[in-house]
Amino acid sequence: MHEQKMQVLQTTVSKLLRRGATTNLKKALAKIHPADIADLFRYFDLPEQKTLLELTPDLDRAADVLAELEPESWPELAELLDKDYLISIVHEMADDDSAVFIRSLPDELAEEILTKLHDDQSEDVEHLLGYDEETAGSIMSTDVFFLDQGTTVKQAIEALQDSEDYEMVFYVYVTDEHNHLVGVLSLRQLLTVPPATQLSDIMSTNVMRVRADMDQEMVADLVAKYNILAIPVVDDQGKLLGLITVDDVIDVMRDEATEDILRMAGTSEDEMLLGYKSLQIARLRLPWLLTTLVGGVVTGTLMWWYKATLEQAIMLISFIPVITGMGGNVGSQTSTILVRGFATGRVDFSMIRKIFLKELRVGLIMGVVCGLTIALVATVWHQNAYFGVVVGIAMVTAITVAACMGVLVTAFFKKVGIDPAIASSPIVQTVNDITGILIYFSTATLFLPHLIS
Repeated sequence: MHEQKMQVLQTTVSKLLRRGATTNLKKALAKIHPADIADLFRYFDLPEQKTLLELTPDLDRAADVLAELEPESWPELAELLDKDYLISIVHEMADDDSAVFIRSLPDELAEEILTKLHDDQSEDVEHLLGYDEETAGSIMSTDVFFLDQGTTVKQAIEALQDSEDYEMVFYVYVTDEHNHLVGVLSLRQLLTVPPATQLSDIMSTNVMRVRADMDQEMVADLVAKYNILAIPVVDDQGKLLGLITVDDVIDVMRDEATEDILRMAGTSEDEMLLGYKSLQIARLRLPWLLTTLVGGVVTGTLMWWYKATLEQAIMLISFIPVITGMGGNVGSQTSTILVRGFATGRVDFSMIRKIFLKELRVGLIMGVVCGLTIALVATVWHQNAYFGVVVGIAMVTAITVAACMGVLVTAFFKKVGIDPAIASSPIVQTVNDITGILIYFSTATLFLPHLIS
């Protein structure tokens, strides 16, 4: 349904662009949600994107569109826009969005924008830029609604009615006279107690919070785990610095998931920035492909070593792809599950032994089922029961070893500090190809007299 809607919008906007119908295009853009306008940008080239952004009515609406665009597209688009217009848009963005946007730009352009921003906003944005990238501090909003613990409920409600300048108010955070975060209460609580009650009497002192230097992925995990709509950010002394809302958390989770998927594919988000630059994209993908290539050479070398066995039992060729393919698939499944477990925090090194034993059992069960099936196929196909035994044993062993290798290789890379999302999949595939060939031909060599009789 959404895709159909986007296709209709894309067709309409394209026609208006071709005709130069500026007035009609402005009217159309005024009726489209900023997120949908940002989604439309993927159908147009950079000059057309620039035109659409400039024709978007109201600077605050244009700021929303810019904030919704993929970060990879920001630098090139920013370079095309008039500097004064760009600065006007950034001025309308929330401080946390401005900081993320400016961080993506070339240093010279970023410095120019910061210099020309209004003093108060410039200070807030520079403060956010001072935090390391991908930390809680770098994505928090400094526009957080909080009240002193001595405030009465009546005063709090009046303050809430005037809180339109703050980003989404989900909870009321309570601080002491030194700005230390001491409590939190829901909006519902304010409406169910006498107006003269002080916030300190009804607030909950058990406040879920994060430090500014915490990794953003850990922040996202906390918000998801405890089903909260926002989480406050504090410094080392517990002073309230800002707020991370659920919309920012969704962006973090999407970005982290995208990063992991791209890494498992042997590439990175840098490829998004390269557009259609084939040479640079190939350079990003090559390193782990070359690792797989080396593994293929090793596999070929092993087959050469067993050439005597292969020459005497040429039927062995027919099941080489099956043995290596099944082992690789099982290993990749195990590796993917473990990588995801590490990424979500559901798996740590204290659980590796249990996971290894579980995968050993699972691999053995799958190996026996697949082994019996392929043994029957081999026996019927080549009219040799011993050959069926060879293929069956090789299949059982290869699948079981592959399941175990998926755990060991992934855990090893995590332990030594190499992202397993990048390295585990190609390494597991390569290792399982090698072990699969070793197992298959070693078993065949043992049964060779029965295969050539």
